[in-house]
Amino acid sequence: MNVPEQARQALQAFEQARGWEQRARLLMQWGERLEPLSDSEKTESNRVHGCASLVWLVAAQGNGQWHFKAGSDARLLRGLLALLLDRVQGLGSSELAALDLHEWFTQLGLERQLSPSRSNGLHAVLQRMAELVQARHV
Repeated sequence: MNVPEQARQALQAFEQARGWEQRARLLMQWGERLEPLSDSEKTESNRVHGCASLVWLVAAQGNGQWHFKAGSDARLLRGLLALLLDRVQGLGSSELAALDLHEWFTQLGLERQLSPSRSNGLHAVLQRMAELVQARHV
């Protein structure tokens, strides 16, 4: 499966982190890399439901590749979203559908730190991505 360059860099950085404190710090730094959403993008139609925090997701497709922007009011979640976006940017629809999110966060060493609500929230984001992909193919 195609692994974007940003995802490889994330994997390298998180593999070098020792322990949860370093990973948490790295996660927050990663979240600062998210391109900020404009107020016009923070609409109800872009909101991801199923997350405990406010999360917005914006999708665009060009040349068969998907590009996403996301934002959240929660700092830790912004880091998780940044890592998710690093993994999915530029993928095609079939690659996106085949992505194993749990495996990705396991590789990053973050799966044990994902509370059930954060895990559910990330799955809600991935589900919303799948819905957006489906909507474009109808």
